[in-house]
Amino acid sequence: MSDTRRLQVLRAIVEDYVHTREPVGSRALVERHDLEVSPATIRNDMAHLEEEGLIAAPHTSAGRIPTDLGYRRFVDKITEVRPLSAAERRAMDTLLETADDHDAMLEHTVRLLAMLTNQVAVLQHPQRSTAKIRHVDVVSMSSHKVLTIVILSSGKVEQRMVTLAEAIGDDSLHRIAQVLSTELHQRSISALPLPNDTLISRVEPVLRPSMAIIAQAVETILESSRVDRIIMAGTANLARSGRDLGPSIGPILEALEEQVVLLRLLTEMEQDRRGLSIRIGHETSHDSLMETAVVAAQYGSQVGAEGAKLGVVGPTRMDYGSTMSAVRAMARYLSRILSEG
Repeated sequence: MSDTRRLQVLRAIVEDYVHTREPVGSRALVERHDLEVSPATIRNDMAHLEEEGLIAAPHTSAGRIPTDLGYRRFVDKITEVRPLSAAERRAMDTLLETADDHDAMLEHTVRLLAMLTNQVAVLQHPQRSTAKIRHVDVVSMSSHKVLTIVILSSGKVEQRMVTLAEAIGDDSLHRIAQVLSTELHQRSISALPLPNDTLISRVEPVLRPSMAIIAQAVETILESSRVDRIIMAGTANLARSGRDLGPSIGPILEALEEQVVLLRLLTEMEQDRRGLSIRIGHETSHDSLMETAVVAAQYGSQVGAEGAKLGVVGPTRMDYGSTMSAVRAMARYLSRILSEG
């Protein structure tokens, strides 16, 4: 019974903190929630939650706030994602009435999701290209800088400048390019991640640090090639979350603008049994996004856009229940419209 009650206490702390932005104390929990136990019992439960790393005390406050782990536990226990309200469904219906073409509909979708969630909404604009790698080359530009070039079967040429830790000669660069071209020839641009460990092992030990950097550059090029772009709306909502994000807001905006970072994250995120992909805080695996949460769902699998995702980025202190509901509903609605079109 205590585990169930502690989950109720955690849920109450998350809900109160999301709505008030203030650390939550035992007295507030007793006053606001029908937990049917004494304040002393609540304090004991909070102590256990803190020991488990689910809540923490900010500075010298008597109250507690959820940690990333606490949010994760809370989100995982949301077994039923609530349906949208009638007003929200009506707003989605306008997509069919106002969108003149495919691209306009995607733009409308992102703006509507940003409005419904008060977060930054993002959508992968899928590229249906079946291009494959034809050739990889590496050209020295200076003592430590090299240009990595990838030529695709579509005729498109992509390139990226990288800085090596140590200067290496043209013969060594030719050797790295030769291995990359041989190992990656005819590999689909959608077949990521690359087998970087295998690529690194194919060259002499002295070249492996450079191969690691150049192989990563090739992977970055392919990531940017297989998806045209990210459509984004609601970045102004981040400014309204300034109190939650503090000095982190600048790096977050930079990470959002650096679309490769977000594309990689969305691609790596796996859907759970509810049809949602969720990363919270450190789970984003990117320093600039450590203060954020990403909630996404796949859309468009019926029209050859398998793997493309629609979602939101916001502070970890977000209304997860409503956000999960809006994201999943919008993704399903968009998939239906695309399949009917």
